[in-house]
Amino acid sequence: MEKEASLKERPKAILLLAATATMWSLGGLLIKSIEAHALAIAGMRSVISAAIIVIATGKPKINWSAAQIGAAFAYAGMVILFVAATKNTTAANAILIQYTAPVYVIFLSAGLLKEKVDLFDWVTVIVVMAGMVMFFIDDLGTGGMLGNILAAGSGISFAAFTVFMRMQKDGSPIGSVILGNLLTAVIGVPFLFSKMPDARGWLYLVVLGTLQLGIPYILYSMAIKHVSALEASLIPVIEPILNPVWVYIFLGEAPGTWALAGGIIVIAAVTVRCVVPLRRHGMQRHT
Repeated sequence: MEKEASLKERPKAILLLAATATMWSLGGLLIKSIEAHALAIAGMRSVISAAIIVIATGKPKINWSAAQIGAAFAYAGMVILFVAATKNTTAANAILIQYTAPVYVIFLSAGLLKEKVDLFDWVTVIVVMAGMVMFFIDDLGTGGMLGNILAAGSGISFAAFTVFMRMQKDGSPIGSVILGNLLTAVIGVPFLFSKMPDARGWLYLVVLGTLQLGIPYILYSMAIKHVSALEASLIPVIEPILNPVWVYIFLGEAPGTWALAGGIIVIAAVTVRCVVPLRRHGMQRHT
C-alpha cells in the first residue's frame, strides 16, 4: 500500500521538480548582476532562504542523523561552489559542469541507496550530457579554469546532496536544507563587509533567497520522497535549458542552432525517462 501511494504521488513530484528547476534557472542571471563577493552572495542568499523555509514549514525536525548532516554539508558545498563558479567563469560553463551530477549519482545511488541502475538509465545520462554539450557548444570555452574546477566541485556536491536527501525519504529532508543554509550563512556572511551590494543588489539578493532558493527547496524536499535519486538529478536539467531563455528576455541574446538542438534533445530524454516507467507500471497493473 505504501508503495502504491508513492507511485500515485510520483507524477506530482515530477511536476514539483520541474517547477523547482524553473525557479533555480534564475540563479546565473541574478548572481552575475550583484556586485559583491561570491561568498557574501551565497551567505546572504542562504540567510533569506532559511527564513523563508522556516516560515513556510515551521520548526524543522533535526535528528542529527548521518544522512541529514551529510546532506547539509553537501548542500553548503553545492551552493557556495556554484556561486563562486558563476563569478569566475561563464554562467553557461558553471551550470553545464554542475549538471554532470547525474553521472556521479549513478555510482552513489547504486552503492549507498541500492537503487537499481539499468541500461536505460545509462543511455539517458549519456544523451542528456550530449544534449547539454550541444546546448552550450558556443559558450563552453577554455578560459576560467578556476571557475570550471569550482563548478565540477559543485556538481559532485549536488550529487551527494541528492543521494543524502533521498536517504531521508521517510524522514524530514527539509531539515537538511535549513542546516545547509545556516552553514552557508556562517561561512559567507562575514565576506559581506568586504564589499556591500547597492540597492539593486539587495533586491536581487531577496529574489535569490526567496524565489530562486527558498521556495524551490521546499518543493524539492516534497518531491524527493517520491522519485529516485537519479530522477531527482535528471529532471532539474531543465534549469540549464532555461538559463539562456532568461538571458534572451532580459539581455536580448538569442540561442543559436546548436543550443536549440541540444535543448530539444535534453528535454526529450528527460521526458522519456520519466514517462516510460509510468507507462510500464500502468501496463503491469492492467495485465
